[in-house]
Amino acid sequence: MSEFETARKQMVDSQIRPSDVTDRRLIAAFLDIPRHLFVPRARRASAYADSQVPVGDVRTLMRPRDIAKLVHAADIQPDELVLDIACARGYSTAILARMAGTVVGLESDEDSLGRASGLLADAGADNAVVIEGDLAAGVAKQGPFNVIFVNGAIDDVPQAWFDQLAPGGRLVAVIRKGPIGKATVFTKSAAGIGERQVFDAHVAPLLGFQAEAGFVL
Repeated sequence: MSEFETARKQMVDSQIRPSDVTDRRLIAAFLDIPRHLFVPRARRASAYADSQVPVGDVRTLMRPRDIAKLVHAADIQPDELVLDIACARGYSTAILARMAGTVVGLESDEDSLGRASGLLADAGADNAVVIEGDLAAGVAKQGPFNVIFVNGAIDDVPQAWFDQLAPGGRLVAVIRKGPIGKATVFTKSAAGIGERQVFDAHVAPLLGFQAEAGFVL
């Protein structure tokens, strides 16, 4: 077993299994997919640590525990269509591809886009594709989606994302509430959008999705 394989197993055993992540498909995905290949070479030594990893000027890979708990909360089924927003180099896309029927990664960062397709191919994620686009606009022509997964903390969910959810669809994101974010599952039904908070998470903000500061009198 290589050094990275050992680190990956330790990541699962010490960070993911103890966090109430029980889906065997999800655990297998974290054991199989080489997280270190999706981060810059200079940061590979910390790829499996219980921490976030910058993967460029504008993207940060969430802690393994936070990704796992968010995906687990989304309750993704094998035949579902998933949109992965701000997917960076595609690690979350590769994980989601093990859970879903088809995954569309959406990214606007050119450096990440240039690397994602090759990395996904290497990971065997042949049911996933990464496309370039405006994150806030989503990808209406590819939807509606059963699940939308958001990489990074945001203050509010753009209406366009809700519009692209299928009936019964779920959107999972970390919503900023002061210094600590709240991992939240939004569910679309005929009655509207329901939401439930599932855990606290300290996640790097997704650039461009912070509310503007108002004037204080």
